[in-house]
Amino acid sequence: MTAGTSDIEKAAGVLRAGGLVAFPTETVYGLGANAEDSAAVTRVFRAKGRPPTHPLIVHIGGAEHLADWVEEVPATARLLAEHFWPGPLTLVLRRGRRVPLETTGGLETVAVRVPDHPVALALLSAFGGGVAAPSANRFGSVSPTTAQHVRAELGDAVDFVLDGGPCEVGVESTIVDATGDTASVLRPGGVTREDLEAVLGRRLKVHSTSRVRVPGQHPSHYAPSARVVLVEPEKVVVEAELAQELGHQVGVLLPPSFADAAVKAHAVVSVPDSMAAYARGLYGFLRELDQRGCDLIVASLPVEQGLGLAIANRLRRAAGPRPS
Repeated sequence: MTAGTSDIEKAAGVLRAGGLVAFPTETVYGLGANAEDSAAVTRVFRAKGRPPTHPLIVHIGGAEHLADWVEEVPATARLLAEHFWPGPLTLVLRRGRRVPLETTGGLETVAVRVPDHPVALALLSAFGGGVAAPSANRFGSVSPTTAQHVRAELGDAVDFVLDGGPCEVGVESTIVDATGDTASVLRPGGVTREDLEAVLGRRLKVHSTSRVRVPGQHPSHYAPSARVVLVEPEKVVVEAELAQELGHQVGVLLPPSFADAAVKAHAVVSVPDSMAAYARGLYGFLRELDQRGCDLIVASLPVEQGLGLAIANRLRRAAGPRPS
């Protein structure tokens, strides 16, 4: 059941009162607070167990509101907003005075986007302000793509959950640094590098780390409870079966080219041919393998073109070194 008008109004009231609202976007579910309320924003960090130096994304209701939140809107940012908003693109710009430093993780830059989801846009309209929101999950773990994921992971830490059904894109927004003369990609996501380059008419660099702190650059992120091991596609079956023989409960993300292979493993998920379908299902696949009791997940990286770049980024972070 998806959120109705009364739910939207209730959620807007919760935000005005300094509460936390989980809401759907086209990418993943966000854990939202009034972006101008430092105390409410601090609650977001506490609920997630997120370090306070990791900035949040400010969600706004339309590109026409961008200048209200940033110091200036350079031509490149204006062009990208015109082409990709509403949509899974986040722009990093100089912070406007309206945005407290708690929201930006202490930075003089702010990340802003306009989500492409009717429930999110209705909430932003009813609330009448900006909503600061990271993904609605514990810091570093698998992002939620359904309301059920949010409730299962955060429980009573959220004051109200808006259910907008499963997320259509399934991986987070692309983050673009638009503070300087030359834009660059700080996190690949739902808008592809190729689409950005077509609009800008030039090649874009994609950074794994950057001088600008943004969401999703922690070495271990988007991670299930099971340890993730990445190997070449042709080695997935062999590595999985060897780990199973060594006593692991192995989950496998089976590449499309090996879809017909019989794998001796605890649980097998066949990856879709379509990168859009893979992105939409990725976090659900990782959650499923956790729920089925796997302690090790063997996977391979897709070709890093289109949405494959974002999927590969998430899998690398999921396989990153875990905090000891």
